[in-house]
Amino acid sequence: MAITVVIADDQDMVRTGFRMILESQPDIEVLADVTDGEAALAAVARHDPDVLLLDIRMPRLDGLEVTRRLAARAGVRPRVVIVTTFDLDEYVHAALGAGASGFLLKNASPAMLVEAVRAAAVGDALVSPAITVRLLRELASGTASGRGDCAPSEPLTHREQDVVRALARGRTNNEIAAELFVSLSTVKSHLANVQAKLDARNRVEIAAWAWETGLATRTP
Repeated sequence: MAITVVIADDQDMVRTGFRMILESQPDIEVLADVTDGEAALAAVARHDPDVLLLDIRMPRLDGLEVTRRLAARAGVRPRVVIVTTFDLDEYVHAALGAGASGFLLKNASPAMLVEAVRAAAVGDALVSPAITVRLLRELASGTASGRGDCAPSEPLTHREQDVVRALARGRTNNEIAAELFVSLSTVKSHLANVQAKLDARNRVEIAAWAWETGLATRTP
């Protein structure tokens, strides 16, 4: 079954480029592309996509407000991936804090765009590497998201801590499985347990918690 996508960006060339990249993939289908935030919300209501690609600066309603409104909806909502020219920290924090599942720059490679859509569709998150390095450094200082104050509902097991440490260092699920000599399904199971214990919306919030609490830099 194909991953369904709606694209929202006020630049014609960007929408056309994203559509061409995504529609070249056999497992992705673009249902619509629109030019502003109001139209994005309408397209989501009409098509019920798996993933919504959003620019931040758009007419009528910006991408951050669209993300907030979708996060406030009851029931299933599309996973949001912000794709923008602007990598300002305030945008990164606002987007992820509002519930976005990814944050990419428009100069990211086509392969990364496709990977971000696929990751979002299964509940994972992907942030551009250029942003990730700076973001994690800031998270380590305990100044970014405030998730360090969130205590888990149950203590994390030693294996769950290993998985979270690897995640916080930017490892993919496959890389974590190889590093810890466990199956991919085991990694996904551990992450699901951790997400529930932390009441985190996505793996970015898990990583934020790990850096802010010092778990990411703690020796096993």
